[in-house]
Amino acid sequence: MRGYSMRFTRLHAGVLSTLLVPFASAQANEMNPDISVVLDGYYKQNATALSHRDEGFGLGHTELTLSAPIDDLFAGRLTAVLEEEHGETELVLEDAYLQTTGMPWNLSIRGGRFLSQVGYLNSRHMHEDDFVERPAAYRALLGSHYFDDGLRVNLLMPTPFYWQVGVEAFNGNQLTEGDEDIGVYTINTRFGGDISAAQSWQAGLSYLRNRQLHGEHEDDHDHGHDDDHGHGHAAAYTGENLYIADLVWKWSPNGNIRQQQLTLSGEYLYADELNEHAHSSDYHQGWYASAVYRFTPQWSVGARYGRVDLKEAHGDHFHDQQLKETDVMLAWSRSHFSTLRLQYTHQSAHDFDDADNTVTLQYVMTFGAHGTHDF
Repeated sequence: MRGYSMRFTRLHAGVLSTLLVPFASAQANEMNPDISVVLDGYYKQNATALSHRDEGFGLGHTELTLSAPIDDLFAGRLTAVLEEEHGETELVLEDAYLQTTGMPWNLSIRGGRFLSQVGYLNSRHMHEDDFVERPAAYRALLGSHYFDDGLRVNLLMPTPFYWQVGVEAFNGNQLTEGDEDIGVYTINTRFGGDISAAQSWQAGLSYLRNRQLHGEHEDDHDHGHDDDHGHGHAAAYTGENLYIADLVWKWSPNGNIRQQQLTLSGEYLYADELNEHAHSSDYHQGWYASAVYRFTPQWSVGARYGRVDLKEAHGDHFHDQQLKETDVMLAWSRSHFSTLRLQYTHQSAHDFDDADNTVTLQYVMTFGAHGTHDF
């Protein structure tokens, strides 16, 4: 391959800048951090299964972020999130980390609290999504988005195409409560490149080991049929091993991503070793495929279909659960900082009492500093 084209490099600016660009203006900015606010509000017609958004008017994922270079070697970020669920508003600290900058050998180290980079969607903040909520498989197996306290080491490989390898170690209590000092660790890799001036792609493989599930499981992680939301940010369904494969392809005429862009993406998630009673036939799995077409700079339309097959623990045996979900959305963005989204969701399910169809109207408004999004 020819190496990075300019277009693919721009699309990965959010990743590469943290690895390769020293913060020369650190001293000037140390008392003047970048501040950004993301307002996420919605109206939802009906309650739906595995949803983290209640029926009626509500707040979604509203963020307040402060970020700044610390010196020529470190940068910092803090993100506080306001979310409303079951009529209560919670304040959650989602990001609070230090990030190295300008390290040799294309190394990058992050420590503190941050989003895990397993899968394609999980490392992205919720306001970057093209749909109102994450796919059902994410909501079931990762609590929509998994963040935790820990350490990450990434290495950008010296290859003529984009190839990153990373490992993470986490406390694990944001995923499953337990008593392990290091309850979760992950291994992941992603690679990609340009097919032509108009096309680019990225693929990824991730593995998450949940050591919190070792030993006895007193409550077997039972989930009532009416409690389909899980609790807080913990995943409602877990296994000791979680495997994720993802693939993304993007097309834009002549590489001009500001005018038009078609994005096709999909992921497959598989979790096993659910508890001490599980057999080889007892596992969770889910997948989704989505297509989003921005046909003008301000208008986009998208469709997503997903399915998740789950095992609900009841003592020493499991009950089958299944949820199929289809989303269709139309979005208008007056600028890069404002989006209004209308979405219709159709659910069909087995053993989920609150599966339903719904229409949701959402706004996502950003003011203040706004960094580059990942590929």
